Amino acid sequence: MVEIADVLIAQIKEQGDKIHTLKTQKADKHIINAEVLVHNDLKQQLVMLKASQLPTGDNAEKKEKEGNGLFALKVPKGTKDYNDMEMAICEKVFSTITSVFKRHGAVTIDTPLFELKGSYDEDRKLIYNLKDQGGEDDPLNLNLSQYVPTNYADFAPAPPRSSGTLRPLPRHEWQGIPELQALPHYQSAPPRPVGDDFDIAGTYDPMEPDAEILRILCEALTALDVGKYTVKINHRKILDGILEVCGVPVDKIRPISSAICKLDKLSWEDVRKEMTEKGLSTESADAIGEYVKLKGVHDLLNHLVADRKLVVNPSAKKGLDDMALLFRYLEIQGVVDKISFDLSLARELDCYTGIIYEAVTEKSAPPRAGSIAAGGRYNELVGMLSGKNKNGEANLRIPCVGVSISVERVFIILLEKYRTEEIKRNEERIAVATEAEYVFKVKPNPQNQIDACDQHPANAAHILPPATNSEELRSWWSKFLERFGSCMVCLLAIVT
Repeated sequence: MVEIADVLIAQIKEQGDKIHTLKTQKADKHIINAEVLVHNDLKQQLVMLKASQLPTGDNAEKKEKEGNGLFALKVPKGTKDYNDMEMAICEKVFSTITSVFKRHGAVTIDTPLFELKGSYDEDRKLIYNLKDQGGEDDPLNLNLSQYVPTNYADFAPAPPRSSGTLRPLPRHEWQGIPELQALPHYQSAPPRPVGDDFDIAGTYDPMEPDAEILRILCEALTALDVGKYTVKINHRKILDGILEVCGVPVDKIRPISSAICKLDKLSWEDVRKEMTEKGLSTESADAIGEYVKLKGVHDLLNHLVADRKLVVNPSAKKGLDDMALLFRYLEIQGVVDKISFDLSLARELDCYTGIIYEAVTEKSAPPRAGSIAAGGRYNELVGMLSGKNKNGEANLRIPCVGVSISVERVFIILLEKYRTEEIKRNEERIAVATEAEYVFKVKPNPQNQIDACDQHPANAAHILPPATNSEELRSWWSKFLERFGSCMVCLLAIVT
């Protein structure tokens, strides 16, 4: 397997060659600066990757004593520092998502950053755990999929219909994907406050909330300008029905679903091998393979409806009926062209009971950051967290459907796409002259000021020219025109 460090080194070299070519061709300075930002980010990822491989804890102290005593300055594993340029992009992402969520009536809720241990499967290896001083294990939130139901359970019987939230989520991600080193990440998920996670709770007509969630997701990704994207959807009942029809024992449905979930990263041969290693017969694995390779929209739905062996399965039949209704709603809302009905999609969380979905772009597709948004319907999670009555039934039954947007992964895409100058220019069009800086020099000659504009960066200059000496004024004017262009320079006083 190719080492991630080697991949990063190759990418750094390729990006360096690209910058060299642009400079040779005397390309626009803004374009070169944007590529330099990407180059610097790749180098930072390499530094973080190497730092994460250094020994930690008692072993680190021992190694340091044995070694040369050098100390590696680094942030904790699973976290990342952001400079001012990167934060300009992050803030743009935050405000865009918040605006879309508010437009659809989301209200804001919040919950502690850490949660009770046992809320997630121990084998997922994603949770960032902290040792509580009181003796309890309090892992930090893995995602927002539990805290919304927890909030609803706490504030029953009148939870908000829709809600959104935006918060940092430190994660102990799988090693090997450089982009995933850039966490903690911000996430938006099922019913919560305005932000990066949007959910709808309550009982409504079938598939109406599900369609609305998908519309909101498409609006947000379009507004973020992440490029061409696809929202892959599937239905947990369809997937379960397929596995049952293919002869998968009930106790193996979850592990086999987990294997299917890796099809976006592994070949079918590798996934098939994992299935058989988990005890599934080769005949059943081959039968599953005929299904999970299929994708489409209406054509795939029609194909599955015509599959007599599948439609006699109650679970699959219910899922197909839901999908048919969902597609009609998505057609009306004008977003069906963004959708791909993909039978290989199998999200691992057991809480999902209906439709599931993930959004990907060419920039985020594996082996890079992965999906930039995900979610689904989870009708039973609130009940699981609300406790049971004396009859053994859940105290609360609140169906929910929601979506989470990974701000960190969107940031990775936009870091390459946007120039910080362009983001600041857009902000300036909205609030002119609300932010300004001066060059703090005793003699701020034109070159000092031009250099300062390049460093920060700035995209407009307001000049108070000297009261005398028209030759000096013309010199200032020409230098700033060369840097900004005629539309970017404003002479506040002209003396001839």
